[in-house]
Amino acid sequence: MSKLRILIVEDEPVIAENISMYLDNADFEVSGIAYDSLEAKDQLITNTPDAAILDVNLESEEDGIDIAGYINEKFQLPFLFLTSYSDKETLERAKKVKPSGYIVKPFNEKTLLASLEIAISNFASEKNHSLPPLSLDKINSFLLSPISDREFELLQLLYEGITNTQIAEKLFISINTVKTHLKSIYLKLDAGTRIDVIKKLRGIMLK
Repeated sequence: MSKLRILIVEDEPVIAENISMYLDNADFEVSGIAYDSLEAKDQLITNTPDAAILDVNLESEEDGIDIAGYINEKFQLPFLFLTSYSDKETLERAKKVKPSGYIVKPFNEKTLLASLEIAISNFASEKNHSLPPLSLDKINSFLLSPISDREFELLQLLYEGITNTQIAEKLFISINTVKTHLKSIYLKLDAGTRIDVIKKLRGIMLK
């Protein structure tokens, strides 16, 4: 529940499973795999992820760049392209939807995970820049069960879009301790995912 949830949109099942395997670690989990644009939109609506990995060329009516435009319009979450296409025309179309990353196949696990971490963190920083900084007193004024000082430390790092491993390293605690604190935070904010937490925090800070 406390991991960053990633939607994979990829029409090649073998590649999709490889990506899924790479994401099966302490920081990420796969929210779903979509093999075409209709499945991708359904997943975004019914099982909204924290971020998405999009293949550009999909065997469907709309391609990954079209899905990216839909994400920008409806969800405002980070996404990166993972594609074998790097021609000028594709790149020009891709630039218009402002991806958080663009990886050309073939790729390896380290490149994918590093790109994903950077994409999510940069996206969070950009979005949070226009909002007031988090205030523990203000957050707690909207909650029945208050966030503790220690939980607020984790909450600030989560809000910055960093992974569980990075939180553990910054606070010198174990991954399990991070997960325990995040579980408590989720309950207090009545949130089911990281993106729910961030949306609620942004909403509180704008009130």
